[in-house]
Amino acid sequence: MGVLMKSAASKGVKVIGVAPERLNRNNIVSDEFQELVITPDMKERKEFMRSNSDAFIALPGGFGTLEEVLETITLKQLKYHSKPIVIINHKGFYDKLLELFEIFYTENFANEAYRELYFVCKTPLQAIEYIKNYKPKNIYDKYLRE
Repeated sequence: MGVLMKSAASKGVKVIGVAPERLNRNNIVSDEFQELVITPDMKERKEFMRSNSDAFIALPGGFGTLEEVLETITLKQLKYHSKPIVIINHKGFYDKLLELFEIFYTENFANEAYRELYFVCKTPLQAIEYIKNYKPKNIYDKYLRE
């Protein structure tokens, strides 16, 4: 994350880091290249990011990244937001997760229309192009008919 933060800042991008209090340690977070927001916990961190983001991009990461991307997709499914969600599948990192998604669809645990909740690509440029051209869709949900 530090490399991404420095790279974005060097291009003039405003970077806002959001960390829970528990991770607010010198060797973990820094305000050197960013505005830094400290939240009481992870729940507040995610809410701050959801409320203050125009789009969501999932890069390869660990358990926290997985939890956040799935929650963001679920919240979009439940119509709590309609922002673009992009999964950058760099070097096939998310192949197994996407295979699991396919099982959800084939076993009817997820409606085929939910494929529209997120976009999968291989490069940051593809992600940015998708976000630039994104138009929210009213995705069918039998439980949340509108």
